[in-house]
Amino acid sequence: MMDRLAFLGTLLAVVAYPVHHSDADWQKILGPDRYVILRQNGTEPAWSSPLITEHRAGVYNCAGCNLELFTSAMKYDSNDGWPSFFTVIPGTTLTSADYDLPGEERTEVHCRRCGGHLGHIFDDGPPPTHKRYCIDGLALIFQPSPKSSG
Repeated sequence: MMDRLAFLGTLLAVVAYPVHHSDADWQKILGPDRYVILRQNGTEPAWSSPLITEHRAGVYNCAGCNLELFTSAMKYDSNDGWPSFFTVIPGTTLTSADYDLPGEERTEVHCRRCGGHLGHIFDDGPPPTHKRYCIDGLALIFQPSPKSSG
């Protein structure tokens, strides 16, 4: 039965996302910490990401498939312990309901290309969107723009 479920999960990933790998391949590609976040909906410890204090101009890409998700102009300091953005590059993410916390529904955000779990979206961000994309730093790879890299 488990082989059948694993096959169906792999088939769904192939149909749903342009970038897909077997579970074993994802583990090899991402390494243990990124795998837990991107493929198992984990969360890194608050204040652990060096991206919180990243202030250079650049782009934040998905660590699973390198899709550009956020620009440095979208980033702000939410003081919540994770990199935060008030919007996302259009067409790069999908959302779903998350019921992991008893009695609380949150909105989970995923990469549109590989389905990787990025974090959550909240309605307490700054203008103009009033959104807070609370994103795990390990779900991202920062690419500084050529002028800011030094």
